[in-house]
Amino acid sequence: MTQFKAKDLKPLPAGTLEDLLDGLATGQWQAADLLKTCQHNMDSGDDPRRQIYTGRFDGTATAEARAADNLYEARVPVGELAGIPVALKALFDVAGQVTHAGSQWWDTPAEHDALIVSRLRRAGAVITGHTNMTEFAYSGLGLNPHYGTPDNPLAPGRIPGGSSSGAAVAVACDMAAAAIGTDTGGSIRIPSAFCGLVGFKPSQQRIPRRGTFPLSDSLDSVGPIARTVDCCARVDAVLAGREWQPLRARPLDGLRFAVPANYMLDDVSREVADAFTRSLNLLRDAGARIEEVAVPVLDTLPELLEGGGLTAAESYHIHREWLRCHGDRYDPRVRSRMERGAQLGAADYIELLRRRADRKQQADQWLAAYDGLLAPTVPIAPPRFEELTGDEDYGRLNLLVLRNPTAANLLDLCAITLPNHEQGELPSGLMLVGRNGTDADVLAIAAGIEEALREAC
Repeated sequence: MTQFKAKDLKPLPAGTLEDLLDGLATGQWQAADLLKTCQHNMDSGDDPRRQIYTGRFDGTATAEARAADNLYEARVPVGELAGIPVALKALFDVAGQVTHAGSQWWDTPAEHDALIVSRLRRAGAVITGHTNMTEFAYSGLGLNPHYGTPDNPLAPGRIPGGSSSGAAVAVACDMAAAAIGTDTGGSIRIPSAFCGLVGFKPSQQRIPRRGTFPLSDSLDSVGPIARTVDCCARVDAVLAGREWQPLRARPLDGLRFAVPANYMLDDVSREVADAFTRSLNLLRDAGARIEEVAVPVLDTLPELLEGGGLTAAESYHIHREWLRCHGDRYDPRVRSRMERGAQLGAADYIELLRRRADRKQQADQWLAAYDGLLAPTVPIAPPRFEELTGDEDYGRLNLLVLRNPTAANLLDLCAITLPNHEQGELPSGLMLVGRNGTDADVLAIAAGIEEALREAC
């Protein structure tokens, strides 16, 4: 197996978008320089057998970087992300490019940019390319038999997580300064946690999905992957079409958090449990009030997943004709999960929607008493590739990896993951979950948590 070697990769000149933008504005570096660093790292670290990028937009990216540099040089007001290299999961339409969604047979170029791509372009972002992913985004592990699966840059020999696998690895390896993913059951937060990054799943209605290849219309969300909470907040503002307001970290003193005594702490591995306990102690030291309590609504979630749940039903509706014509070209593990949706009748689907609406209301009312819920983003460390060779192990680990983050999608909440492992430990994430529509509060609180975790390092 080819492994990444740190010596082959060049770091970007700064680790945060704020610092990169300041350097661009003051002439310390140019957008063309940032793009060249990312492209050098793609050339050095992207194994064609285990692709991180499945499509590079070198020509248009070079033109976008040059345009940003010209604007900076002329001292013309620029967009919020002018000159910043941003990667896209291969679910987002880019005019003239194939939105293959991790498949091997989709070959029709998009006619228009997805709405969020248009917003990124207006903000001056340099779109570096499409990144690898689980086929049609239907798994939390990140494996793809068509394009190969990127290695985990923090834990070689282990999976990167999915479905936005290439997006997270691209950021971790400085092949982009930020990336855009989708999250139906954790597909932003899982690879972010496994690759030592911050990943934000906003409230579903916050960011439009026009021009985004769907998996489940009820559950899909669009959001950023980056190195810090502030980085994610800057990208989120652009995606949401909102004016950027500087993020102020909210002090944790007096904030009240719930830690579920049920469901999310079941079957947690030792490494993740140790990191989670350490994180909670640090937050308590910062003045947070943390209560371990039973969360009744969590115990009802398995009933929303019976028979594959909304994801199986809605993905089968999208793919049923393609499965008939191209089923032999699908990843068998993806195809079998989609085909479960054929067994869900109209009455079953309507009942699922009714139950979910009740659970959403129950969760919102329960969470109103707290400033957020804290849990391990994923209950286990990234599995080794060899642990996933058998279908039974694949299915078991996929469900376990998805379990905690999926709660936010099923209950229509917003959530963010922050890295909480120490150097030398296997990567893990701390997840903060907030009520639907409280995205700004969740980002501000997450920035305060980030400060508390960083001060201890």
